[in-house]
Amino acid sequence: MSITAEDKTRIIGEYATKPGDTGSPEVQVAVLSSRIATLTEHFKTHKKDNHSRRGLLKLVALRRKLLDYLKHKDEARYQNLIARLGLRR
Repeated sequence: MSITAEDKTRIIGEYATKPGDTGSPEVQVAVLSSRIATLTEHFKTHKKDNHSRRGLLKLVALRRKLLDYLKHKDEARYQNLIARLGLRR
């Protein structure tokens, strides 16, 4: 149900703003988006897994908060990130 270490490393390298960056909003949102996509696939076969569904809702809320923060701080970075991730809004 979780993403592999290799996937996470690849995502961090792709969205990092500088070498060694793991805490920027871009990286955090990208990792959360990957986890959300993985959980969404999980629910296609496990429709009654309500415990994990609650975790998914928490991840979505956290991603939304990070995106709101980034939009408030730097609109250009926000627009670039949602375009790269293919998120709407």
